[in-house]
Amino acid sequence: MNEYTYPILFGILIGVVARMVMLRSDYRQYPTYLHGKIIHLALGFIAASLGAVAVPAIMEMEYTAVTFLTIAASQFREVRNMERNTLTELDGYELVPRGNTYIEGIAIAFESRNYLVIFTSLATTLAFLIWNFYLAVLVAIVCFIITKKYMSGSTLGEIVSVEQSTISFEGAGLYVDNIYIMNIGLPERQKEILKYGMGFIITPKNFNARTTIANLGQRQAILHDVSISLGVFRDSGTPALVPLIKRDLDDGRIGVFILPQAQDVDKAIQVIRAVPVLENAIRMPNKKFRKEGKR
Repeated sequence: MNEYTYPILFGILIGVVARMVMLRSDYRQYPTYLHGKIIHLALGFIAASLGAVAVPAIMEMEYTAVTFLTIAASQFREVRNMERNTLTELDGYELVPRGNTYIEGIAIAFESRNYLVIFTSLATTLAFLIWNFYLAVLVAIVCFIITKKYMSGSTLGEIVSVEQSTISFEGAGLYVDNIYIMNIGLPERQKEILKYGMGFIITPKNFNARTTIANLGQRQAILHDVSISLGVFRDSGTPALVPLIKRDLDDGRIGVFILPQAQDVDKAIQVIRAVPVLENAIRMPNKKFRKEGKR
Protein backbone atom coordinates (compact mmCIF):
# COMPACT_ATOMS: atom_id res chain seq x y z
CA MET A 1 0.00 0.00 0.00
CA ASN A 2 1.02 3.61 -0.54
CA GLU A 3 -0.27 7.00 0.54
CA TYR A 4 -2.94 7.02 -2.18
CA THR A 5 -4.54 3.65 -1.40
CA TYR A 6 -6.97 4.72 1.33
CA PRO A 7 -7.99 8.02 -0.33
CA ILE A 8 -8.71 6.18 -3.60
CA LEU A 9 -10.71 3.44 -1.85
CA PHE A 10 -12.61 6.05 0.13
CA GLY A 11 -13.40 8.04 -3.02
CA ILE A 12 -14.61 4.93 -4.85
CA LEU A 13 -16.77 3.90 -1.89
CA ILE A 14 -18.41 7.32 -1.61
CA GLY A 15 -18.95 7.45 -5.38
CA VAL A 16 -20.65 4.05 -5.44
CA VAL A 17 -22.83 5.00 -2.46
CA ALA A 18 -23.78 8.23 -4.26
CA ARG A 19 -24.80 6.21 -7.32
CA MET A 20 -26.87 3.89 -5.14
CA VAL A 21 -28.64 6.91 -3.64
CA MET A 22 -29.40 8.25 -7.10
CA LEU A 23 -30.51 4.85 -8.40
CA ARG A 24 -34.06 4.19 -7.33
CA SER A 25 -37.12 2.58 -8.82
CA ASP A 26 -40.27 4.65 -8.46
CA TYR A 27 -43.84 4.36 -9.69
CA ARG A 28 -42.48 4.25 -13.25
CA GLN A 29 -40.61 1.04 -12.32
CA TYR A 30 -37.43 2.11 -13.99
CA PRO A 31 -34.70 0.98 -13.73
CA THR A 32 -36.05 -2.51 -13.46
CA TYR A 33 -35.15 -4.86 -10.68
CA LEU A 34 -32.61 -6.58 -10.74
CA HIS A 35 -30.55 -6.55 -13.92
CA GLY A 36 -31.17 -2.93 -14.84
CA LYS A 37 -29.83 -1.85 -11.46
CA ILE A 38 -26.74 -4.04 -11.77
CA ILE A 39 -25.82 -2.38 -15.07
CA HIS A 40 -26.06 1.12 -13.64
CA LEU A 41 -24.26 0.22 -10.41
CA ALA A 42 -21.41 -1.26 -12.45
CA LEU A 43 -21.18 1.93 -14.50
CA GLY A 44 -21.29 3.91 -11.26
CA PHE A 45 -18.32 1.93 -9.95
CA ILE A 46 -16.38 2.73 -13.12
CA ALA A 47 -17.26 6.41 -12.84
CA ALA A 48 -16.25 6.47 -9.15
CA SER A 49 -12.93 4.79 -9.93
CA LEU A 50 -12.13 7.32 -12.64
CA GLY A 51 -12.90 10.25 -10.35
CA ALA A 52 -10.88 8.84 -7.45
CA VAL A 53 -7.82 7.96 -9.54
CA ALA A 54 -7.75 11.32 -11.33
CA VAL A 55 -6.55 13.22 -8.23
CA PRO A 56 -3.42 11.08 -7.51
CA ALA A 57 -2.64 11.12 -11.23
CA ILE A 58 -2.59 14.92 -11.25
CA MET A 59 -0.53 15.06 -8.04
CA GLU A 60 2.05 12.74 -9.59
CA MET A 61 2.00 14.92 -12.74
CA GLU A 62 0.76 12.00 -14.80
CA TYR A 63 -1.36 14.31 -16.88
CA THR A 64 -1.88 11.79 -19.65
CA ALA A 65 -3.88 9.67 -17.21
CA VAL A 66 -6.50 12.42 -17.01
CA THR A 67 -7.29 11.81 -20.68
CA PHE A 68 -9.17 8.74 -19.49
CA LEU A 69 -11.86 11.15 -18.29
CA THR A 70 -12.50 12.17 -21.88
CA ILE A 71 -12.80 8.51 -22.84
CA ALA A 72 -15.23 8.03 -19.97
CA ALA A 73 -17.33 10.93 -21.23
CA SER A 74 -17.71 9.23 -24.61
CA GLN A 75 -18.60 5.95 -22.92
CA PHE A 76 -21.26 7.59 -20.75
CA ARG A 77 -22.77 9.11 -23.87
CA GLU A 78 -23.27 5.52 -24.95
CA VAL A 79 -25.22 5.04 -21.70
CA ARG A 80 -27.65 7.66 -22.96
CA ASN A 81 -27.94 5.87 -26.29
CA MET A 82 -28.48 2.54 -24.53
CA GLU A 83 -31.27 3.96 -22.39
CA ARG A 84 -32.88 5.72 -25.34
CA ASN A 85 -32.84 2.62 -27.54
CA THR A 86 -34.08 0.30 -24.79
CA LEU A 87 -36.95 2.52 -23.72
CA THR A 88 -37.94 3.27 -27.31
CA GLU A 89 -38.22 -0.45 -28.02
CA LEU A 90 -40.25 -1.07 -24.86
CA ASP A 91 -42.48 1.95 -25.46
CA GLY A 92 -44.24 0.20 -28.33
CA TYR A 93 -45.69 -2.32 -25.88
CA GLU A 94 -47.15 0.23 -23.46
CA LEU A 95 -50.90 0.80 -23.49
CA VAL A 96 -50.10 4.48 -22.88
CA PRO A 97 -46.55 5.14 -24.13
CA ARG A 98 -44.04 7.50 -22.55
CA GLY A 99 -43.26 9.37 -25.75
CA ASN A 100 -39.88 10.35 -27.20
CA THR A 101 -39.51 13.52 -25.12
CA TYR A 102 -39.93 11.63 -21.84
CA ILE A 103 -37.54 8.91 -22.99
CA GLU A 104 -34.89 11.46 -23.94
CA GLY A 105 -35.20 13.08 -20.51
CA ILE A 106 -34.66 9.73 -18.75
CA ALA A 107 -31.66 8.95 -20.97
CA ILE A 108 -30.04 12.33 -20.22
CA ALA A 109 -30.62 11.82 -16.50
CA PHE A 110 -28.80 8.49 -16.45
CA GLU A 111 -25.84 9.95 -18.32
CA SER A 112 -25.59 13.03 -16.10
CA ARG A 113 -25.70 11.00 -12.87
CA ASN A 114 -22.47 9.25 -13.82
CA TYR A 115 -20.81 12.68 -14.07
CA LEU A 116 -22.12 13.52 -10.60
CA VAL A 117 -20.48 10.31 -9.36
CA ILE A 118 -17.16 11.35 -10.91
CA PHE A 119 -17.44 14.76 -9.24
CA THR A 120 -18.26 13.20 -5.86
CA SER A 121 -15.35 10.75 -5.95
CA LEU A 122 -12.91 13.38 -7.16
CA ALA A 123 -13.92 15.88 -4.46
CA THR A 124 -13.80 13.38 -1.58
CA THR A 125 -10.47 11.90 -2.68
CA LEU A 126 -8.97 15.38 -2.98
CA ALA A 127 -10.26 16.33 0.49
CA PHE A 128 -8.77 13.14 1.97
CA LEU A 129 -5.34 13.86 0.45
CA ILE A 130 -5.22 17.58 1.26
CA TRP A 131 -6.76 17.46 4.73
CA ASN A 132 -7.81 14.26 6.51
CA PHE A 133 -10.47 11.56 6.71
CA TYR A 134 -12.91 13.56 8.82
CA LEU A 135 -12.97 16.57 6.52
CA ALA A 136 -13.32 14.18 3.58
CA VAL A 137 -16.47 12.79 5.23
CA LEU A 138 -17.78 16.36 5.54
CA VAL A 139 -17.07 16.98 1.85
CA ALA A 140 -18.85 13.71 1.02
CA ILE A 141 -21.95 14.91 2.89
CA VAL A 142 -21.89 18.19 0.95
CA CYS A 143 -21.56 16.23 -2.30
CA PHE A 144 -24.57 14.09 -1.36
CA ILE A 145 -26.60 17.26 -0.80
CA ILE A 146 -25.53 18.57 -4.21
CA THR A 147 -26.33 15.31 -5.98
CA LYS A 148 -29.68 15.16 -4.21
CA LYS A 149 -30.48 18.61 -5.55
CA TYR A 150 -29.44 17.90 -9.12
CA MET A 151 -30.69 14.35 -9.46
CA SER A 152 -34.25 15.52 -10.00
CA GLY A 153 -35.74 18.58 -11.58
CA SER A 154 -38.94 20.49 -11.03
CA THR A 155 -42.39 18.94 -11.06
CA LEU A 156 -45.59 20.01 -12.76
CA GLY A 157 -47.18 21.08 -9.48
CA GLU A 158 -44.68 23.95 -9.23
CA ILE A 159 -45.89 25.63 -12.43
CA VAL A 160 -49.58 24.68 -12.71
CA SER A 161 -52.70 24.13 -10.64
CA VAL A 162 -54.73 20.94 -11.04
CA GLU A 163 -58.42 20.42 -10.33
CA GLN A 164 -61.00 17.81 -11.20
CA SER A 165 -63.56 18.68 -13.85
CA THR A 166 -66.66 17.09 -15.33
CA ILE A 167 -66.70 15.10 -18.54
CA SER A 168 -69.72 15.37 -20.80
CA PHE A 169 -70.97 14.75 -24.33
CA GLU A 170 -72.48 17.26 -26.71
CA GLY A 171 -73.75 15.00 -29.44
CA ALA A 172 -70.75 12.84 -30.31
CA GLY A 173 -68.22 15.32 -28.93
CA LEU A 174 -66.48 14.51 -25.65
CA TYR A 175 -65.63 17.51 -23.47
CA VAL A 176 -63.67 18.07 -20.27
CA ASP A 177 -65.22 21.24 -18.89
CA ASN A 178 -65.49 23.29 -22.12
CA ILE A 179 -62.41 21.76 -23.80
CA TYR A 180 -63.14 19.47 -26.73
CA ILE A 181 -61.33 16.12 -26.46
CA MET A 182 -62.49 13.83 -29.28
CA ASN A 183 -65.46 12.47 -31.20
CA ILE A 184 -67.15 9.27 -29.91
CA GLY A 185 -70.08 8.10 -32.00
CA LEU A 186 -70.89 4.70 -30.48
CA PRO A 187 -73.43 4.91 -27.61
CA GLU A 188 -71.80 1.89 -25.90
CA ARG A 189 -68.44 3.65 -25.81
CA GLN A 190 -70.06 6.83 -24.51
CA LYS A 191 -71.58 4.88 -21.61
CA GLU A 192 -68.19 3.32 -20.77
CA ILE A 193 -66.50 6.71 -20.86
CA LEU A 194 -69.08 8.32 -18.60
CA LYS A 195 -68.80 5.37 -16.20
CA TYR A 196 -65.02 5.00 -16.03
CA GLY A 197 -63.71 8.33 -17.31
CA MET A 198 -62.29 11.17 -15.24
CA GLY A 199 -61.47 14.71 -16.26
CA PHE A 200 -59.00 17.26 -14.95
CA ILE A 201 -58.15 20.83 -15.85
CA ILE A 202 -54.52 21.94 -15.65
CA THR A 203 -54.16 25.71 -15.43
CA PRO A 204 -50.71 27.30 -15.98
CA LYS A 205 -49.54 29.79 -13.37
CA ASN A 206 -47.73 32.03 -15.88
CA PHE A 207 -47.03 32.42 -19.58
CA ASN A 208 -43.86 30.31 -19.45
CA ALA A 209 -45.84 27.45 -17.91
CA ARG A 210 -48.50 27.83 -20.59
CA THR A 211 -45.90 27.29 -23.29
CA THR A 212 -44.31 24.37 -21.43
CA ILE A 213 -47.51 22.36 -20.96
CA ALA A 214 -48.43 22.98 -24.59
CA ASN A 215 -45.53 20.68 -25.54
CA LEU A 216 -46.87 17.37 -26.84
CA GLY A 217 -44.13 15.40 -25.09
CA GLN A 218 -45.00 16.97 -21.73
CA ARG A 219 -48.65 16.10 -22.24
CA GLN A 220 -47.81 12.50 -23.12
CA ALA A 221 -45.71 12.24 -19.93
CA ILE A 222 -48.77 13.24 -17.90
CA LEU A 223 -50.93 10.56 -19.51
CA HIS A 224 -48.26 7.89 -19.06
CA ASP A 225 -47.60 8.60 -15.38
CA VAL A 226 -51.29 8.69 -14.51
CA SER A 227 -51.92 5.45 -16.40
CA ILE A 228 -48.99 3.72 -14.70
CA SER A 229 -50.10 4.83 -11.23
CA LEU A 230 -53.86 4.30 -11.52
CA GLY A 231 -54.10 1.75 -14.32
CA VAL A 232 -56.02 2.30 -17.52
CA PHE A 233 -59.39 0.96 -18.69
CA ARG A 234 -58.44 -0.09 -22.20
CA ASP A 235 -56.76 -2.76 -24.28
CA SER A 236 -55.06 -2.80 -27.65
CA GLY A 237 -57.35 -2.12 -30.56
CA THR A 238 -59.72 0.21 -28.65
CA PRO A 239 -58.87 3.70 -29.96
CA ALA A 240 -62.00 5.20 -28.39
CA LEU A 241 -60.64 4.40 -24.92
CA VAL A 242 -57.29 6.11 -25.32
CA PRO A 243 -56.55 8.80 -22.68
CA LEU A 244 -56.10 12.20 -24.30
CA ILE A 245 -55.10 15.76 -23.51
CA LYS A 246 -56.30 18.76 -25.45
CA ARG A 247 -55.58 22.47 -25.10
CA ASP A 248 -57.83 25.48 -24.76
CA LEU A 249 -56.38 27.84 -27.37
CA ASP A 250 -57.77 30.94 -25.64
CA ASP A 251 -56.23 30.70 -22.17
CA GLY A 252 -53.68 27.85 -22.43
CA ARG A 253 -55.44 25.48 -20.02
CA ILE A 254 -55.31 21.81 -20.89
CA GLY A 255 -58.05 19.27 -20.35
CA VAL A 256 -56.95 15.79 -19.27
CA PHE A 257 -59.19 12.85 -20.06
CA ILE A 258 -58.22 9.52 -18.46
CA LEU A 259 -59.84 6.15 -17.89
CA PRO A 260 -58.24 4.91 -14.65
CA GLN A 261 -58.94 1.52 -13.13
CA ALA A 262 -58.51 3.03 -9.66
CA GLN A 263 -61.12 5.79 -9.33
CA ASP A 264 -59.15 7.89 -6.86
CA VAL A 265 -59.41 11.62 -7.58
CA ASP A 266 -56.97 12.75 -4.89
CA LYS A 267 -54.30 10.29 -5.99
CA ALA A 268 -54.75 11.29 -9.63
CA ILE A 269 -54.21 14.95 -8.74
CA GLN A 270 -51.11 14.03 -6.73
CA VAL A 271 -49.70 12.03 -9.64
CA ILE A 272 -50.31 14.84 -12.13
CA ARG A 273 -48.63 17.34 -9.81
CA ALA A 274 -45.65 14.97 -9.41
CA VAL A 275 -45.05 14.55 -13.16
CA PRO A 276 -41.55 15.85 -13.93
CA VAL A 277 -41.23 18.96 -16.07
CA LEU A 278 -39.29 17.64 -19.04
CA GLU A 279 -36.14 19.57 -19.90
CA ASN A 280 -36.88 19.40 -23.61
CA ALA A 281 -40.35 20.86 -23.01
CA ILE A 282 -39.31 23.88 -20.93
CA ARG A 283 -39.84 27.19 -22.70
CA MET A 284 -39.26 30.69 -21.28
CA PRO A 285 -40.57 33.25 -23.76
CA ASN A 286 -41.00 35.86 -20.99
CA LYS A 287 -37.26 35.77 -20.32
CA LYS A 288 -36.54 36.49 -23.95
CA PHE A 289 -39.01 39.35 -24.03
CA ARG A 290 -37.44 40.94 -20.94
CA LYS A 291 -33.97 40.77 -22.48
CA GLU A 292 -35.14 42.31 -25.73
CA GLY A 293 -36.91 45.06 -23.81
CA LYS A 294 -33.63 46.10 -22.13
CA ARG A 295 -31.84 46.66 -25.42
